[in-house]
Amino acid sequence: MRSRSLISVAVAAFVLAGCGTADTPSTSPTAAGGLSTVKLQLQWFFQAQFAGYIAAVDKGFYKEQGLDVQLLEGGVDIVPQTVLAQGKADYAVAWVPKALASREQGAGITDVGQIFARSGTYQVAFASSNIKSPADFKGKKVGNWGFGNEFELFAGMTKAGLDPGKDVTLVQQQFDMQALLKKEIDVAQAMSYNEYAQLLEATNPATGQLYKPEDFSIIDWKTVGSSMLQDAVWANTAKLSDKAYQDQTVKFLTATIKGWAYCRDNAEECRDLVVAKGSKLGKSHQLWQMNEVNKLIWPSSKGIGLVDEKDWNQTVDISMTTKNQVGDTVLKKKPEGQAYTNDYMQTALDAAKAAGIDVTGSSFSPKTVTLTAGGA
Repeated sequence: MRSRSLISVAVAAFVLAGCGTADTPSTSPTAAGGLSTVKLQLQWFFQAQFAGYIAAVDKGFYKEQGLDVQLLEGGVDIVPQTVLAQGKADYAVAWVPKALASREQGAGITDVGQIFARSGTYQVAFASSNIKSPADFKGKKVGNWGFGNEFELFAGMTKAGLDPGKDVTLVQQQFDMQALLKKEIDVAQAMSYNEYAQLLEATNPATGQLYKPEDFSIIDWKTVGSSMLQDAVWANTAKLSDKAYQDQTVKFLTATIKGWAYCRDNAEECRDLVVAKGSKLGKSHQLWQMNEVNKLIWPSSKGIGLVDEKDWNQTVDISMTTKNQVGDTVLKKKPEGQAYTNDYMQTALDAAKAAGIDVTGSSFSPKTVTLTAGGA
């Protein structure tokens, strides 16, 4: 549900201001230079999926807002929304379905910035397999990562009349594409900005050249109609009742907007910032990822980060009605309380626009990225 409360915060674009006092324990401690220390928990390892946050740190956009933002790298065993709910981070980046499941289990978190407006999840098969839609999965070996990443797949299969627990063989897939390349599975889960690129960075043994897009067929859940909202900035719900944390949230989101706008307009530089951060992926792979991530954000007709109610409702509906192979759903009931609010992001958008930032990216045009072997 959306918050209906009004926020009493001043719209102040890129003004240095401290946020913490001894009397307001919900605010962040003060770092050197009078900056307020803020911890952001990412949901995966450093890569261009998080380039906007990395750029906002490295280009000083958070410091302009009086914040010393520390990026906490994610990983397989890290659940960002849990880190946030336990008070070990001030904000977290997490997919909406998984975060809503944590809310239902008691995590007090609120979506305050829906950075990715579109889903980047695919299922990919070899074109020679003639798998072109979810209906074609019947009787096939279908790879998926699990861990809550699979419900777009299950919703797509259910929509096609398939029972995920009976009509396909589900295979636990590693976070790479080796099982598909070795033809151990027929169709694989992939993110448009990561694993799909890994296929195009691999050598086709039949030609000795890199695979080409035409060698594969893509099932895009946006086209199928079973896509769900993904990367969002989540805040601590209880702390949102505190004026200082409200102010901090607007400042954090204002700088985040500037970071993502910068990466939209400077993809190569942001690629370099990500590589310098220690990403294990190569430069061509990261440029591909930066380009594809930008497609999930831009253009944004009403402004980056606002939750679209229709997309939110679709995500909630799929979370409540789609069953996995053992009959479980993501959610048992509709989210209660302050599951999301556009109030803080709208205030941040107003501040960013006042500072001359293009918050809609209406003229955004994706680049053509040439991948190299292994993504180097």
